[in-house]
Amino acid sequence: MSTAPSRTLKTIGIAIVEYADQFLVGIRPPGVDLAGCSEFPGGKCLPGESPRACAERECLEETGLTVRGIELLLNRRFEYPHGTFDLHFWRCAPVDASQLAEEHQGFEWVPRHELSSRTFPEGNLPVVRLLMGGGLPTAGAA
Repeated sequence: MSTAPSRTLKTIGIAIVEYADQFLVGIRPPGVDLAGCSEFPGGKCLPGESPRACAERECLEETGLTVRGIELLLNRRFEYPHGTFDLHFWRCAPVDASQLAEEHQGFEWVPRHELSSRTFPEGNLPVVRLLMGGGLPTAGAA
């Protein structure tokens, strides 16, 4: 009997950095999975690293902005053609307000009302709806 190869679940910490009703958003570069999609700072958790600590670390590495995870907004498992992911979306706040005016390495502050005009990966859509004021979907909806 042949079975499909098992896919390793990858745990991802994602920083939803909010300041003055704006969110830190970048664009995935060419040559990577989901290239051209908008993204929040984040990435794969290191062995033994919590998703909150990962979101904070990845935000600093990707944007240069030091943040503190405040609350888990959403945790969901999502399967893309390139893998299965356990997505942890953490609401984060900047630690040092003096960093806010600096360049954020390709990330920019996007007003809440403009989030819906961006193309985010499908796995991010429930948190984008939540940020837009639509709330989380009911069970069974995506």
